[in-house]
Amino acid sequence: MSKPKAKAAQTHQTGIYKSDSVRDVAESLGIANLSETVASSLASDVEYRIHQVIEEASRFMRHARRTTITTSDIDQALRVLNIEPLYGHNPHNPPVFRRALPFPNAANVGPVYFVEDEEIDFDRVLREEKITLPKGVSWTAHWLAVEGVQPLIPENPPAIPKDVDQEITKSPPQANGAFPLTPPSESRSTVKKQQQQQQQLVKQVLSRELQLYYTRLTASLLPPTADSTKRTAALASLRNDAGLQALLPYLIRWVGEGVVTALKEGAQAEADGRSLEVLLDVVSAILENNTLFIEPYLHQLLPAILSTLLHSTLPPSHTTHLRTSAAQTLSRLLTQHSTTYPSLSPRIMKTLLVALISADKSKGTREGAIRGLVGIGKEAVRKGLVEGGGVKVVGSECTPGDTGPLVDSVMTALNVLHPASDMPESLDATDDGDTVTIAHLQEVLGNFFAEKLHGDKGWALGILGSIKQQS
Repeated sequence: MSKPKAKAAQTHQTGIYKSDSVRDVAESLGIANLSETVASSLASDVEYRIHQVIEEASRFMRHARRTTITTSDIDQALRVLNIEPLYGHNPHNPPVFRRALPFPNAANVGPVYFVEDEEIDFDRVLREEKITLPKGVSWTAHWLAVEGVQPLIPENPPAIPKDVDQEITKSPPQANGAFPLTPPSESRSTVKKQQQQQQQLVKQVLSRELQLYYTRLTASLLPPTADSTKRTAALASLRNDAGLQALLPYLIRWVGEGVVTALKEGAQAEADGRSLEVLLDVVSAILENNTLFIEPYLHQLLPAILSTLLHSTLPPSHTTHLRTSAAQTLSRLLTQHSTTYPSLSPRIMKTLLVALISADKSKGTREGAIRGLVGIGKEAVRKGLVEGGGVKVVGSECTPGDTGPLVDSVMTALNVLHPASDMPESLDATDDGDTVTIAHLQEVLGNFFAEKLHGDKGWALGILGSIKQQS
């Protein structure tokens, strides 16, 4: 029998990555006496993984149309292979490897490369000028315009100043060659300059479409140029159209100037009466438009309404309608905004009460004050006419048998306190109970208006009962 051949000794072929490197890593981890077989197998596996990473990185290099692999290619390859990337390497600042000098004691050692650390001179760094990094890109909010006016903040472009009118700088001509007129003071010049800047700002804020709308709207409202069809369409536009917020301050200013113009001549002409009616309709339409933010302009609306309501002389054919319309507009304004401004209703009440009970007021002013109280409500009538003594003041100026708008307004106010009876029954002066009621009426309302209520017992008792209940 032939003897079995002895197995040839198993040889381990190693590639670029040596098994000695594996042993060094194992010893650094505390693993000693690592066998040659395990070290060779690990070295082969490491070499395979390195080839795999380099192959993937070369693909990124070719797609980037480069001929040199960078650290970013290696990072992308590691991510593709689901391996955590290496940190601390920047592709824009690649490390520089230097070759070390040969070791005299180890001649068999191959070439050794290392990364050279940069030497930093602290004195030079401290002497250099510090570079301040710019602030990163961020977002912030600011007001481009508030109620049609551009605020003066750094984020907005500055307003273009308009040159001061030459008429301000020029000295005025002399009167009759004697003494020159007083030159304008600095305060007047400043006010004029501010007005011109505001006019310049108007041209910047209002678009051409809004300016054209404003021109046609105002031309369609005031008589005699406007007809009823155009006026109705213009008022409907004010009630329902959105996008009129930028035009609101100029409309309110136009209303105020129109009221002043109509009232300054005494307002006895029919044209003035029609103009005032249209202006009150404009104010009412503005209040009915829910898209307009009107609260900042209440202080400009109230003078126009109160002036129409309390003016002493109005056109005779329009007096009652104007005062009633102004009272209704005032009531609507207070209903909408008295909750936001709690002090608004007491201030209006005080103004109407002063106009009612002051000794130097005309009958027209008192009538307007009473109609204003009626428009505000029952509580205002009770406080102004009864508790404030307004009904006694009006009655003291009337003679028995007087009639007219003032007396009618007081009777309307008393009807607000308590409605008149459908089937009135007169008070009997011979009856003890009715005598007490008549005396109480005279005490509360005065002789003139107490006599007016003699013919309706139920009405008189209802008014006294409402006054007593509230008090």
